[in-house]
Amino acid sequence: MAEAADLQGAGPSPARRWVRRTAAALAGAPLLAALLTVPPAHAAPAAAPVAVPSAPAAAKASDQRSVDVSLDTLTPSAPTEGDTLKISGTVTNRGKETVSDAVVDLRVGSRMSSRGQVDSLAKRSGFRPGSDGEALGGAYTVKIPRLPAGIGHDFSLSVPVDKLGLDGEGAYQLGVSLTGRTPSEPYDQVLGIERTFLPWQPEATEKKTQLTYLWPLISSAHLSAETGTDDQQTPVFEDDKLAEELAPGGRLERLVSLGAELPVTWVVDPDLLATVEAMANSYQVKNGDQRVPGKQQARAEQWLDSLQKAVQGRKVVALPYGDPDLASLAHRGREVSGSLGHLRPATDVAETTVETILHVKPSVDFAWPVDGAVDPSIVDVATSAGADKVIARGDSLRDDLPYAPNAARPIGGGTTAVVSDASLSTAFQGDMTRADTATLAVQQFLAQTLVLTHQQPGKQRSIVVAPQRMPTAAQAQSMATALRGLSAQRWSQPSDLVAAAAAKPDPDAAIKVPGSRRYPGQLRRGELPVAAYHDVRVTQETLDDFAGILTQPDRVVTPFGNAIDRGMSTSWRGRGEAASDYRAGVLRHLKDLTAEVQLIDKSDLTLSGRSATIPVTVQNQLVQGIDRLTLRLTSTKPTRLKLNGDDTVATLPVRIDGGHSQSVKFTASANANGPVPMTAQLYTADGKPYGKPMTFTAKVSEITPTVMLVIAGGFLLLVLAGVRMYSRRKKTVAADGGEGDGAPAPGAPDGPAGNGGDGADGGEPVDSPPAGGSDAPAVPGSGRAQPSDPAPDTAAQSADAPGQGEKVDR
Repeated sequence: MAEAADLQGAGPSPARRWVRRTAAALAGAPLLAALLTVPPAHAAPAAAPVAVPSAPAAAKASDQRSVDVSLDTLTPSAPTEGDTLKISGTVTNRGKETVSDAVVDLRVGSRMSSRGQVDSLAKRSGFRPGSDGEALGGAYTVKIPRLPAGIGHDFSLSVPVDKLGLDGEGAYQLGVSLTGRTPSEPYDQVLGIERTFLPWQPEATEKKTQLTYLWPLISSAHLSAETGTDDQQTPVFEDDKLAEELAPGGRLERLVSLGAELPVTWVVDPDLLATVEAMANSYQVKNGDQRVPGKQQARAEQWLDSLQKAVQGRKVVALPYGDPDLASLAHRGREVSGSLGHLRPATDVAETTVETILHVKPSVDFAWPVDGAVDPSIVDVATSAGADKVIARGDSLRDDLPYAPNAARPIGGGTTAVVSDASLSTAFQGDMTRADTATLAVQQFLAQTLVLTHQQPGKQRSIVVAPQRMPTAAQAQSMATALRGLSAQRWSQPSDLVAAAAAKPDPDAAIKVPGSRRYPGQLRRGELPVAAYHDVRVTQETLDDFAGILTQPDRVVTPFGNAIDRGMSTSWRGRGEAASDYRAGVLRHLKDLTAEVQLIDKSDLTLSGRSATIPVTVQNQLVQGIDRLTLRLTSTKPTRLKLNGDDTVATLPVRIDGGHSQSVKFTASANANGPVPMTAQLYTADGKPYGKPMTFTAKVSEITPTVMLVIAGGFLLLVLAGVRMYSRRKKTVAADGGEGDGAPAPGAPDGPAGNGGDGADGGEPVDSPPAGGSDAPAVPGSGRAQPSDPAPDTAAQSADAPGQGEKVDR
């Protein structure tokens, strides 16, 4: 009747309806709570009755996670029949109340039939009744009477696998929960749960998945372009941080020691090998403006020795030297001419470097864009250096298939895309320093591989895993643990990248390369800017010009060429400022070297005569000689001064040994007086200016033949006059000697006693004119000048050096 009344719109009052609904809720709550707390058939009976909360309270308790459960170990990671599963971890009370009567239980959930279920379960949080399985209970629990707020408690569970109730092969959900009470809610409730995965495959599958795992040995740039001036060219490092990665427990040390025991394909940046080899010998480290000796040779030698042993008999893939950022080159570098030209030499150097240092022949026909993200331009760039296989990732070349197809796919133009599995490749990108995080990652990886195999149990597939480029030591440890979990080869077996690339493609797999608009924006934002490739071009052009004049160009081309490759490395992503500083340092050091070959400044010079020689000095402060360099001298006023007979420009070759200078001499001819600005400039063999020009002024002071005849005639007259005066003086002296000593000349007035005239005896000198007029001869010793004597103010020739400026006479 009530229902009929409600349908007719004439039901009871709102107050009465509220009373009825409240009564119904109170009556039904115990029944619902009882259904939720009924133990499974195999669970031990409860020791005492449990207070049953109302339905709203139960729902609230199940959603909160006041207790954090972490799983630190789970062994064996892939158990088989007869094994005992051991789980250890910690429960920590994150709430504000003390938890009492706590019980740590193991819960086995349902078997997962798809990889999507695995991913979904990994993201789930909070306890879900019915979905998280029933508590195993009984003897396989850990009881914690009291767990105060903020306190953690370690636990350990040991359960025979045959007690888990696993009803078939596959990956199972496995949870560890804590049930307890709090003062505000004094009834049993799940206060925390942590889920993981349990792969169960006691017998080998009919078809095993061929699993290729890439093991990358890549680092950031540590070696500078600078080298010592000694014969060995002692390398100079930007820092000594590489030694930390090579030390025991360091990132690179762990990769080598772990990889040596695993069936992996080594992917190597040859620059890392060359850098470590340089460290194994004498090296220096920058310390501000100083260079201090490096002391980590032993670490470098030990690491190289371990790596050489680890890669013997294994597949080694060599990336282009320096691991260039292919996506940046495709999206930014192609705007700058010459950028793509670095890939081919980098690939050639890579093969030689790996073979020389590791004594194995690597594969150099694989390209690996960052994170395996591709678009048509990236593929074009990747294959421009000869690679015909591109390592892509499944989240870039997406498939709409219910299973994982083979990795190899033809994408046109004779190029094969080797598509790595996205979920497996990103499984260990988190913080693996925490034991619980690492354990969950390992179990999820194993579960994914097992479910993948069960997708098509009758069909064998080839799967590739390409992890992050530079895994940490903790990430490498987790990767190794996961691969050890597959070592029994019950559902997978190891393969290598060359075999994976040669596997038969799946006809239903996606082969269309996504357009550039689908390239991830986050990756695009991390690319090197166009300015980086402008820096590279300037550095390369400067290096080419410099190497063209050297007698030993390899001493410069090798270190600087490698440094240029490092400046385009993928490792600079996220470190734009550091990358810019590195490239600027390479160019700055190169320019400092080129400045060691220069013109010495000249002061202005004076040219006297119709022809002359103009010297220009070239200095070479390098340790090696220079050649194939020319010096060009230009006269800006050919009407006054010409070079080499009738030219305004003269060019002479320059060849100078290291640490020497050379004076290059040009022949000049003067036509008119006046200053002539001159310019001297060095040029390379292809006609490019080298260094800065040097300017000076040549002052022309021309003397013609007619002027020379006049000057010669005047000089002859002066000589004849001097001879005549000398003869007259000689006759006068002879006449004085005939009159006797001290006798006055005829007609001369008397003077004081003595030799008269110089006042030597105290008498006054005679200063009256001699008798007979001014033409009469003077009395010898009288102190009066004779007409033939030179003028008294004639200055002696200065013995001082000429003033500023050079004077070149010819």
